Amino acid sequence: MEFAGSEPGVRAVAPLATALKILVAGGFGVGKTTMVGTISEIRPLHTEELLSDRGIGIDDTAGVEAKITTTVALDFGRITIRDGLWLYLFGTPGQDRFWFMWDELALGALGAVVLADTRRLQDSFPAVDYFEQRGLPFVVAVNCFDGARRHDPTKVRRALGLTGSAPIVLCDVRERDSVKEVLTTLVTYAISGEFS
Repeated sequence: MEFAGSEPGVRAVAPLATALKILVAGGFGVGKTTMVGTISEIRPLHTEELLSDRGIGIDDTAGVEAKITTTVALDFGRITIRDGLWLYLFGTPGQDRFWFMWDELALGALGAVVLADTRRLQDSFPAVDYFEQRGLPFVVAVNCFDGARRHDPTKVRRALGLTGSAPIVLCDVRERDSVKEVLTTLVTYAISGEFS
């Protein structure tokens, strides 16, 4: 098969379609579902369910008492970078009782965004530990909630005990351009090889 613009008798090779898998992880109520929904070009898949009495004493809702739903499996969204190149976003569930799913979701991932809330920074430790232990490149995206104190990324790095070169990015997951910046930072970092 010859493509338009190729020399006669020379077969052009069609570019391979590539999908890059990115995880969006972090603690309960940090904004993972919002982030996927903000940037996805398709109607995102959400597996949100209402919080119930059964979660009392199991799910730690401290700091997010007004939250009434939770992701019970995953969030999924897609972004087209260019023809034949897509980012697939998989938002992980935040509660520790659903962490067993992270291993399946992480298979084949290029990298991860660890979404953090500086008011509950300790909720980020499990995600940071998970990706560090597996050698999966990640960025820490500090979701700047309304009314939350802004912290210098260097202080956030120190508070999280990050010794590697994982970038720290301040963001607002409700704003598309802010989410784009986070994802661009992650993809650039992941392909740079600096994390290894």
